[in-house]
Amino acid sequence: MPIDPGVDPYPEDMRESIKKVEATRQARLSQKYPALDADAKSNLLKAFHPDYKPGQLTDIKVGPSKGEKTFTEIESILQAYSRLDPDTFDLARIDFDVDVLVIGGGGGGASAALLAQEAGARVLITTKLRLGDANTMMAQGGIQAADKKNDPPSKHFLDAMGGGHYKNSPDLVRALVLDAPQVIGWLENLGAMFDKEEDGTYITIHGGGTSRKRMHAARDYSGAEIMRTLKDEVQNKGIEVLEFTSAIELLKDKEGKCAGAVLYNMETEEHFVCRAKTTVIATGGAGRLHVQGFPTTNHYGATADGLVMAYRAGAPFVFMDTIQYHPTGSAYPEQILGLLVTEKVRGMGAQVLNVDGEQFVYPLETRDVESSAVIRECTERGKGVTTQTGMTGAWLDSPLIEMKHGPGTIKKFLPAMTRQFERCNIDMTKDPILIYPTQHYQNGGIKISDDAESGIPNLFVAGEASGGIHGRNRLMGNSLLDILVFGRRAGKSAAARAKDTKIGELTLEHVKKYHEELKAAGIPRDRVSPMLLPDYRTPETKERQKGQIPLGAEI
Repeated sequence: MPIDPGVDPYPEDMRESIKKVEATRQARLSQKYPALDADAKSNLLKAFHPDYKPGQLTDIKVGPSKGEKTFTEIESILQAYSRLDPDTFDLARIDFDVDVLVIGGGGGGASAALLAQEAGARVLITTKLRLGDANTMMAQGGIQAADKKNDPPSKHFLDAMGGGHYKNSPDLVRALVLDAPQVIGWLENLGAMFDKEEDGTYITIHGGGTSRKRMHAARDYSGAEIMRTLKDEVQNKGIEVLEFTSAIELLKDKEGKCAGAVLYNMETEEHFVCRAKTTVIATGGAGRLHVQGFPTTNHYGATADGLVMAYRAGAPFVFMDTIQYHPTGSAYPEQILGLLVTEKVRGMGAQVLNVDGEQFVYPLETRDVESSAVIRECTERGKGVTTQTGMTGAWLDSPLIEMKHGPGTIKKFLPAMTRQFERCNIDMTKDPILIYPTQHYQNGGIKISDDAESGIPNLFVAGEASGGIHGRNRLMGNSLLDILVFGRRAGKSAAARAKDTKIGELTLEHVKKYHEELKAAGIPRDRVSPMLLPDYRTPETKERQKGQIPLGAEI
C-alpha cells in the first residue's frame, strides 16, 4: 500500500515530539551512547523489569517442581485438570502406531521429524494449526552462528552465557554454539537463501549482547525463509502430518516410559490414540497467555500446551519465573500493538529515544536491559511519548539507518518492517516509529539434557518448550538456532532410542495421580488445560453465545 503524503499518521503532539527527534539526529549520528556496567544493569533490572514486579509470581503447589514459583497466568493452566477423564477414556483402540511422534509443526518439530526419518524411524507430526504455523515463521532478525575467522564458537558461548546472566546450563550452550555452523550449512543445502555479498560471503550484523557480527539473515524474513525450507523438505520426504490436531495428553506405559499421546482433531472433535516408541515435544511457548497483561509477538497457538502435558507426566521445569519481553514491540497505531519490530532495526543503527529526542540507553543492550530502560523512561522519568489513547512508548529512530548506510537500505534489508508500517501510512525511512516492550519468549521450560531428553524416559523436547539453554534471558538469533540444534538432536536421539524400545500397556495413571494432587491442594475443578487456543471474546460476547442474552439486548 503506497504512502499517502496528504495524511499525517501522527497527531499534532506526537509530531511535535518528532521535530525534537529530528533536531537532535545529526548530533546523535556522530556520538556513541555508552553501555551500562554490570552493577547498573542489575539495578535497572531489579527496579523495572516485569519479572521483578511484586505480586506476579505464585507458588507451584503440585508436581515435580512443587515449591518453585511461576507467573499466575502460567500457574492457572499448569495446575488444572485434564480435558480427558482418565478413568473412562478408552486406550484400547490404537489409531496411529509409529516410532517417533513429533508434537508441533514449527521449526523444532520439522527438524526433529526430518532427522528422525533420516535415521530410519517411522515418523508422525501432529500440529494444532497448519504445518509451519508457528513462531518460527514470525521470527525476523536472524540466526546466530560463529562461522567466521574472527569468531570462534567460544565467543558465541561466552556471549550466550553472559546474556543469560550465567544461569544457563553450560552443556546446553556448548551444544548450541558448536552445532551452529553445521546448522547454517544444512539449511543452505536444503535451499535456504541467506543474505550474502556478491562474492558469496555471508552478510552478518550485531545483535544485542553480541561481541561479534554473527547474525545471519534473509532480509527480515529469516524465520519465514527457514520455515519455508523445512516445510518443503517435510513434504518432499513424505512425512505424515496431522493438521488441526492437538496433542492433549501424553501417554505412558506401565514401566513409566512415554508412549505417545492422545490427539484431538479440532475440526471434527474426534480423539485419537497415537502409540509411539518415543515422543518429541516441540510445541513452543506461552506468549498467548499475555503474562502481566502485555501484548505479544507470538502466533495464535502459543499457549504452552507442551508444558502442561509434560508436567502432568512428571517432567520438571527450570526458570519458569522469567519471561523475555522484546524491547521493541509496536506501540502505535493500536492495530499493530505488540507486533515485533525486529532487533535488526537497532542492529543496523536505529536509536531508542524519549519524547524530547534524547537517547537514554545504548541500543544494543541485552533485551531485558533494553526493555527495562524503556519502561523506566516511560514510567519513573515520565519521558515517554503518549498516544491519543493514553498509551506510552519510546521512539525508535529508524531514519538513522538510511543516514548511516545510504538511501534504499531499509527497503532492501527490512522489507517486512517497511510494509508493516506502510499499511499504517508510516514511512519509517523518514519518520521514527513508536515502540514499547512486548511479551516475546519463554525463557524457561522443560528441563533437558544435551541430547534433548527430558526427565521422562523416551520423551524429548526441542525449542521454546525446553528450558536451561538461555538461562534468564535469551540473545537475539539464538532461538532460531535453538529450535534447529535441539530439534535435530531430539530427532536423532528419539530415532536411536526407538530402535531399542518396546512399549508396554498404555496408561493414563499419571493423569489420575495428578488429579488427586490437584484435589488435595484445593485447585478448583473448573480449571481445565491445555488451553489449545486463546479466547479473546468479551464476557458479554460469551454470554450472548451461550444464548443467555439475546443479540442486541442492553447489558
